[in-house]
Amino acid sequence: MPRYTWIVFCLAMSLAPAAAAANQPHSPVDPDLRALLMHTVSQADSFADAFDAEVWLLDMSTRLRRYLPDEAERLRFLQLVHREARQAGLKPDLVLAVIHVESLFDRYALSRVGAQGVMQVMPFWKNELGRPDDNLIDLATNLRYGCTILKYYLDLEKGDLRRALARYNGSLGSHRYPDKVQEYWYRYWYVKD
Repeated sequence: MPRYTWIVFCLAMSLAPAAAAANQPHSPVDPDLRALLMHTVSQADSFADAFDAEVWLLDMSTRLRRYLPDEAERLRFLQLVHREARQAGLKPDLVLAVIHVESLFDRYALSRVGAQGVMQVMPFWKNELGRPDDNLIDLATNLRYGCTILKYYLDLEKGDLRRALARYNGSLGSHRYPDKVQEYWYRYWYVKD
């Protein structure tokens, strides 16, 4: 979504509660929540500026609330997703769609074939990298592995997202997994640049 659209959206969102509050006693914003959001925004070094960080984090936090109800956990999760996705050269909203399909945001997810964490990374990658002690349940580690692998496949497939997603899932030749990720991306997570 273009920046000016976000500004209009944020302005509208900030005015709506004010209009509703005109008929009700003022209820202050939870100071702990305000402090938490400000801390998260100040630590979000993968954003162009604090405004972009605040807008993206607030938008995605609202979308993610049903899967991660704890505000602090949700903001930390989103900050890590954004950082690792940007570091790998991926859209953070695409990474959220992959996580949605792979693990439903469960950092302790374990598949029947042994894939671990939110991005369902196979443990053999640790040995391939000579890092057998890496913990794939650790959120930052799992995101770094998963984003790097997905970006590699996207580059290998010369930008063909469907084929890259199929490779990521180990289902090259089938469209089921890539279609599901793309459906979730556009339905739940997509943010127009």
